[in-house]
Amino acid sequence: MPTSGKSSLGKALANQLDYQFLDLDELIVEREGVSIAEIFRRHGEAYFRQSERALLRSIVPNSRLVVATGGGTPCFFDNMSFIHANGLSLFMDVSPRELLRRLKDGRKNERPLFNVQADASILLAGLEKKYEERRIFYQQAHYSIQDDRIDLRKLLEVIKAETLR
Repeated sequence: MPTSGKSSLGKALANQLDYQFLDLDELIVEREGVSIAEIFRRHGEAYFRQSERALLRSIVPNSRLVVATGGGTPCFFDNMSFIHANGLSLFMDVSPRELLRRLKDGRKNERPLFNVQADASILLAGLEKKYEERRIFYQQAHYSIQDDRIDLRKLLEVIKAETLR
């Protein structure tokens, strides 16, 4: 989900593991030369999802990368199957209420599926709906952390515990 910490924790994890970090959304913005919101406005969500899919498939397996996908990436095409076939996945399960707080505290107008200027109750309802729609995909992840305050230490503990099973 947006503002769950994919990018910030992904960068910290990559640094800890001595891996490279790749943010799919940032790479799409770089390649297109405009924001994701602008891509949605100009070309629509379907175009964005196709670009996202193509970029995901361009990642070379076993290349020592931590990849932050967009929140919708696992929910389209067979992206989650591709992710599972080529790496490990992590669902950072942050509550919609916490996501709302982060969206309201964060940068404005950068979330094409969420109007961060909207009334908090409307935005929360949208986050809850999107969370429920996507959760079936997110729950397929290899690892899951359900916590509104995920940090690198917790992330490493979960990964270590899961790999020892």
